[in-house]
Amino acid sequence: MPLDKPYLDVPGTTIFDADQSRKGYWLNQFCMSLMQAANRERYLADRRAYLDEWPMSEAQKQAVLDGDLNRCIALGGNIYFLAKIGATHGKSFQQMAGSMTGMTEAEYRDMMIAGGRSPEGNRFVGEQGSAQPQRQPQGHGSGRLFD
Repeated sequence: MPLDKPYLDVPGTTIFDADQSRKGYWLNQFCMSLMQAANRERYLADRRAYLDEWPMSEAQKQAVLDGDLNRCIALGGNIYFLAKIGATHGKSFQQMAGSMTGMTEAEYRDMMIAGGRSPEGNRFVGEQGSAQPQRQPQGHGSGRLFD
């Protein structure tokens, strides 16, 4: 019996709860493997072959190959684990966050320095604020971390 999850109505936000944790277990384990230099070297030498060693879904593997961090999160990835992918590719967390919002690193930095997005219009799905799903790259094929 599923739990009531009123937090699913937060625009542009995937909450990492127990269901997401179960869904992304192997994706997150793969990410943690990148903490070891030998594994990073193997992954960078042949990303697909390394990913195929993990019992992840094909969608998870493709999201990693595409550098689509928003898709990784939707498929159970935790941003703190996914940061290992960015670091492996020489990307900062700020670069990662920018890619996830469809902004350049500089645009993202400037937005955050200015106080971030306003909560006005962004408290629940259906409002007209800047963080609403229709104004975000999630699920629209943009927001890639690398090519």
